Amino acid sequence: MALCNFNTPRLASSPLPFPSSSSLVKPPNSTRSCFIFPNKISNSASFFVRSMSTSNESEDNINEKDPSYPTKPKSRLSEQSSWDAKDPEGNDYLYRLGKEADNMNISVGARAGVIDDLFVGNFLGRDSDIVFDYRQKVTRSFQYLQGDYYIAPVFMDKVVCHIVKNYVAHRLNIKVPLILGIWGGKGQGKSFQTELIFQAMGIEPIIMSAGEMESERAGEPGRLIRERYRTASQVVQNQGKMSCLMINDIDAGLGRFGNTQMTVNNQIVVGTLMNLADNPTRVSIGQDWRESDVTNRIPIIVTGNDFSTIYAPLIRDGRMEKFYWQPTHADITNVVHRMYEKDGISIDEVERIVNTFPNQALDFYGALRSRTYDRSISKWIDDIGGIENLGNKLLKRRKDEKLPVYVPPTQTMEALLESGYSLLREQRLIMETKLSKEYMKNMDE
Repeated sequence: MALCNFNTPRLASSPLPFPSSSSLVKPPNSTRSCFIFPNKISNSASFFVRSMSTSNESEDNINEKDPSYPTKPKSRLSEQSSWDAKDPEGNDYLYRLGKEADNMNISVGARAGVIDDLFVGNFLGRDSDIVFDYRQKVTRSFQYLQGDYYIAPVFMDKVVCHIVKNYVAHRLNIKVPLILGIWGGKGQGKSFQTELIFQAMGIEPIIMSAGEMESERAGEPGRLIRERYRTASQVVQNQGKMSCLMINDIDAGLGRFGNTQMTVNNQIVVGTLMNLADNPTRVSIGQDWRESDVTNRIPIIVTGNDFSTIYAPLIRDGRMEKFYWQPTHADITNVVHRMYEKDGISIDEVERIVNTFPNQALDFYGALRSRTYDRSISKWIDDIGGIENLGNKLLKRRKDEKLPVYVPPTQTMEALLESGYSLLREQRLIMETKLSKEYMKNMDE
């Protein structure tokens, strides 16, 4: 028995020729149902069609026999389109089309060779998306790191070992943590030394900051982390280069300090990182799971100052390997000596500077050297015409006009020590002079 639907309210019961006894006819927007069965009276191969109305339609059929009853307008062709057809789950054609589309990257939608050249045009060049090349380059290069730098051996061993273990995790019969958490005091060179190691190993990392852990849209930071992770996987797969995901100052974005409010995005980011640590090769950014969609395992390195403020299950053993970085006196001396080596400062003079200003972070000695340039820069400003002409000289000069040559100052122990004592006074003033208490006397301690 076969079912069919028609739009005509009354169906003829005369025999109709039909080529097959098991065909299903289903025109769009059908409201009537009928049964088709063989005609046992006639010897010819014919079928009888009998229309059957539901109880809700009986009243309409009676009224339609009345000549005074207004006739219903026929449905428009657009209303009978298959675009409006629903699947068994109630989804229309457009919904299924969008769900089944594999390429959801709108950045390549208007590029030459992807769509017809008629729509791309030449008025913006061959590509309508003029910033495509810049948007796609999310990996970090280190051309700005020029010169010789000192990397602490303990620091290098820890970072290199973590990266290598994750790339050969499938060969090891051990549980390898995906995340390496480097924590310690401020300005101790955690991020900078990690970047030096990336440069030495030829790694193209993707570096994020704590400022990307929050957004005005719920779920956006978690999705961003998964997208960056998959991008690092594509660097490994498509370019044949090692990659890594690095998040700087993670405790500033996810840590709880005092009465800090926990947001939905904080929870989603923590859950995303925990999920990556547990399933590093199955990462989704919203599309349906496919068996062939396997992501390369990408090591994650995070830096921070106090990991005790982070959600404890995220930093547990097995997910995150912790490494407390506190440079020794020898490490600080070697790093500062490489910094001052071009200035002709000997290792003994560097050790004297380090002993004069103990308990200082590594960035203190970089700021100390930077402050010795202040006087020479002031003299250079006078040489180009003073502060009145500074903007015109720097930004509006002609192409053939050259600025006066800047001569760096000659570094001496006296100048370096003077700069160091000046920085030390500023540190003490900040800690001792708390003007907020003067301005807000009712503020609690």
